Amino acid sequence: MVDDDVPDVLGPGWTARTLPLKPDARGDAPVATLVHRVTDTPSRRAVLYVHGFVDYFFQAHVGDALAAHGYDLYALDLRDYGRSIRDGRPPNDTTDLATYTEEIDAAVRLIRADHDQLVLLGHSTGGLVAALWADARRGEGLVDALVLNSPWLDLRGSWFERHVLTPVLDVVGRVAPNLVVGHVSPHYGRALHADTGGEWTYDLAWKPHEGFPARAGFIRTIRRGHARVARGLDVDVPVLVLASDTSGPDDRLHDKLVTSDSVLDVAHMAARAPLLGADVTFVQVPGGAHDLALSPSPARERYLDEVVRFLDTHLTPDAGSRRPATAHPAADRPASDWPASD
Repeated sequence: MVDDDVPDVLGPGWTARTLPLKPDARGDAPVATLVHRVTDTPSRRAVLYVHGFVDYFFQAHVGDALAAHGYDLYALDLRDYGRSIRDGRPPNDTTDLATYTEEIDAAVRLIRADHDQLVLLGHSTGGLVAALWADARRGEGLVDALVLNSPWLDLRGSWFERHVLTPVLDVVGRVAPNLVVGHVSPHYGRALHADTGGEWTYDLAWKPHEGFPARAGFIRTIRRGHARVARGLDVDVPVLVLASDTSGPDDRLHDKLVTSDSVLDVAHMAARAPLLGADVTFVQVPGGAHDLALSPSPARERYLDEVVRFLDTHLTPDAGSRRPATAHPAADRPASDWPASD
């Protein structure tokens, strides 16, 4: 049973709802958390946001910007991320991206009950998850558009890491999924956070600069998701992919950590965006950070303007959805039929 809305950590105007999930083998029963920006005049159009790795939803200004243009914002903290972290469960870890189908389905079902149109917006790892989910759910009319903010569509690294280590980790990730194989660089996080010279305040217990361990099983399912994208998806709604105009190093402090993508390679996004579906728009934001919503001005405003322009173009104000939504309970569509791990 879904819990009731309670006040959220973001403060007045924000609520959070715990979504109990099916028990798994990773510890106590998992949960996800659906965050919502409450408005005096609810819209019939909504956006569902899915965060990245070592991340959770805290970008309240995105909700404000969308509300100003007639969109209700919901955000999903996936199991073992942010508000959904629970004792006894490894944070920010999975061995199968398809597992997240359950909470995305549940969130979509709840939002669709009160909205005619819905857009899925994913950032970084959440962008990969959102794209794979939208491909698996094509034809069901659950979302009307897909927006991806710096999606993780390929592995940033050397030729050796991408082509030699990947098959090795595919084996290691199957037999030793909990083996720690890496961590995120702390420099990008330090450049973002207000306590270390950045612009943003967020919970360092949920988004620590040094991140959480990246385990072999996690990298294995990520690379399998990348391979699925490389073979081509068939997302059947308009897709907007946004990226910075350049990538920068993440292994040292430098003055462009938040004015370039210091986490992923924007060339990979440009190359793989056309593989997502038949109707894909790719936009680069000059001076954008990896999370374009956290870019300094004016890149941040450019990003939000591009998102709103795309939504206004492809969604109709105060009108019903173009297709009937057939939101199936997650139990009716097992995670194993999502082609992220084939």
